[in-house]
Amino acid sequence: MAAPKWGIVATIKAPVTEVLNFAAHHLDLGAHRLFLYLDDDNRAAFDALKAHPKCRPVMTDDAYWRKLGMKRRVKHQSRQFENARHAYDRATGQVDWLAHIDVDEFLWPATPLAGQLAALPATCMGARIRPAEALAGPGPVTHFKACAPDRPTRDRQTAGIWPDYGAHLNGGFLSHVAGKMIYRTGVEGLKVQIHNIWVGDDMNPGEATLTDTMLLHMHAESWDSFRRALDYRLEKGSYRAELKPGRKGALTMHELFGTLIAEGGDEAIRRFYDRVCTASPDLLDRLDSHGLLHSHRLNLDSKRERHFPGI
Repeated sequence: MAAPKWGIVATIKAPVTEVLNFAAHHLDLGAHRLFLYLDDDNRAAFDALKAHPKCRPVMTDDAYWRKLGMKRRVKHQSRQFENARHAYDRATGQVDWLAHIDVDEFLWPATPLAGQLAALPATCMGARIRPAEALAGPGPVTHFKACAPDRPTRDRQTAGIWPDYGAHLNGGFLSHVAGKMIYRTGVEGLKVQIHNIWVGDDMNPGEATLTDTMLLHMHAESWDSFRRALDYRLEKGSYRAELKPGRKGALTMHELFGTLIAEGGDEAIRRFYDRVCTASPDLLDRLDSHGLLHSHRLNLDSKRERHFPGI
C-alpha cells in the first residue's frame, strides 16, 4: 500500500524570504502539495512558488474573492477559514492529509510524517500536532519550550519555571498551547477551524495525537520581531481583547501586556520578554529539568537555496 501523501494550507502575509523558508522546510520534509494563499500583493513570492511543481500559490486579490462570491473578509481569521475551505476542495485527490498552519509554524517529525499518518486508524479524521514555542537566542541552534498536555501538570510546571509571570501564562506560552490539526481529505462535511475540525456536529472525530511530531512555533523568536508585531496582535491578532485568559483567575494576554505597558512601557515589556522568551542559561536549565526543552537546527537558508535557488 502506497504511503499517504500530505500537504499544507496556509494564509500568509510575510516577506518573500519568510514565505520561501516556510515552503522549503515543508518540501524538505516530503510535502506533496503546498496550498499557499498570499494575503498581500507579494508578486515575488507568488512567482517563485508558482515555478515549483509542488506549490499551488494563490493571490487573494479582489478577483479571487469575487470568484468565491463574497467580499474580502475583514478579520484575517475569517480569511483563513475561507482559504482553508477553498484548499480542501482542491486538495482532495491530490493529497490524503492536509495541515492548516501559519507561516511562523514548522512541522518537525521525528520519523517520516507519511509513516506516522499511515499508522493512524481509519476512524481518525484528524490528528493533533502539539506546539513548542521558540526562545530568542543567537543560533544556529534554536531552543524551544514545550508544555505538558495535561492541565494540572502544566500549571504546576509553569508556576515553578516562571514564578514572576507564571500566574498569567499557560505553559509559559505567549501563543496557543492547543497545537494544530492535520486532517483527512475527501471527508464529506468536514470544516476547518484554526485548532480543530468538525465533521457535521462532531468536533475532531477519532482524534489522535502525533506524539512523534512537534509544531515549532516561531512566535517570538527575536525582540525586534516580537515588538514589531505586538500592536497588531493586541488589536487584531493573538492577544486581542475578546480572547479568554489561559487559566482561571489569570489576566488575558491583552490585559497582561496592557498592564505592563501602563506600568513601565517598553522597558517593562522588554523585561517580560527577557524572562519568558529568551534562552537564558537559567531558563534552559529549568525547562530541561522538566523535560520541556527542545533544541533544533532549522537550517532554513540552506533549505530555501535548495528548493528556490538564487532567491
